[in-house]
Order: sequence, then C-alpha cells, then structure tokens
Amino acid sequence: MTRQRWLALFASFAVATIAPLSATAAEIKVLTAGAMRGIIVALAPEFEKQTGHTLSIKNDTAGGLAKRIGGGEAFEVAVITPAVVDSLITQGKIVAGSRIGLAKVGIGVAVKEGAPAPDISSTDAFKRALLAAKSVAYIDPKAGGSSGIYFDKLLERMGIAEQVRPKARLKQGGYVAELVASGEAELAVHQISEIVPVKGVTLVGPLPADVQNFTTYAAGLGTAASDAAAARALIAHLASPAAQPVLTARGMEKP
Repeated sequence: MTRQRWLALFASFAVATIAPLSATAAEIKVLTAGAMRGIIVALAPEFEKQTGHTLSIKNDTAGGLAKRIGGGEAFEVAVITPAVVDSLITQGKIVAGSRIGLAKVGIGVAVKEGAPAPDISSTDAFKRALLAAKSVAYIDPKAGGSSGIYFDKLLERMGIAEQVRPKARLKQGGYVAELVASGEAELAVHQISEIVPVKGVTLVGPLPADVQNFTTYAAGLGTAASDAAAARALIAHLASPAAQPVLTARGMEKP
C-alpha cells in the first residue's frame, strides 16, 4: 500500500469514528438531590469532554424529586436516596436493576465563621448546645429533605422538640448554613457536604456517633430516557474512582 493510499484510508477511518460522536451527542437531564448536585457539577466537565454529551442538572429535595418524577417530569438520570429510587422503580419511572450507590454523607453542625464552637462531642453536649442556641436552622421536614426529617425526629427522641422547634429557622431547600452566614440563625444542622461549600461558616463537626445518620445516594436510569446508552455512561462515570477525590473534598464517601 502506498503512503498516499494509507493516509487516505486513515483519514476515512478517522471521519467514520469521530463523526458518530458528534452525531449521537446527547443532552442528559439529571435530576439530583441537593447534596449530590455539587458532586455532579464537579464531575461533569470531564464526562462532557470524554463523550461529547452535555448535562442539564436540576436539583430538589429527595421528597420534591419523588413528586416531580412521579408526576411525569422527563429525565435521563435521577440521583436520590435508594428508598426513593426503589419507589420510582415500582412506579415504572426508573429501570429495574439500574440502581447503583454513589455516595453517603453524615450530618454536621455549623456556626458563623469566628463564632465560638459549641461542644457537640457527645449526645448530652449536643443537646445542651441546641438548648443554649438562640436559633437553629435545618431543612423543613415538610419539604422532604432527608436531614430535616431525621433531625426533627431526633429532637423528639432527645426530648427537646418543644424547646427547639419554636426557635427553628426552616429552609425549604438549598444550603441551610447560608442562614448562619447571614446571621439569621446561630446554628445550622445539615449534611456535611451541604455545609462545606458555604462561605462565612465553620463546620463544628459531625453529630455524635450514637445519633449520627448517614444518607446514601443512588443513581437510576429513567425508563423514558431519550438516550439510554449515554445515561448509563454518565452513571458509570459518577460511580467510577474518578469521583473519590470530589467526594472527599465535600465530606462524602463511597457507600
């Protein structure tokens, strides 16, 4: 084979292999629980570079996403708690067998940057800190956020619900610690991954081990996904070792 013919054949092969990438590039709509949004945003550029696909990322509380998806909102990939994913599989909204665990995170306490850090080294100390605080911010349990639901029930278990609820500063979604940064609340109780990115606050630490609660997040493939192969590729990327440094930086870990 002459050099010219070899180069012509190589050029034809290159066009044949590269063209399908752009021709089949998809926009993947991702519905994610708030705590995972930052992880997906951080991992998106490399995935988009490798595949040519683009991501459209929308977030809400776990409960909010359950309602939206159950109500018929279109999506390719959902990243929510395993229980919600399983419920949506039962409803026929997520493909059975597509669920894969991505991350887990515990709940922590935050104060305004420069403020004294309360003692939360034990359950009794944590109770005293909550009772002493002028205001406590957390996700409104009615909004469906897993940390807010757990913490509100924890107040009952610790026997201090009647004292703490009247001074609660409830947030419907997003970063609860922003209420501390703005001076609207003295303490914030939220998932650690949702505290770390907020400027103007300090993470005091995780809840004591005997009252800690870990939320696990899992991905699932939408049954009506417009490009199932592209969606599966994204799920594999989110579950790959490349995600570990991003998870660690946000106070999360593999499940």
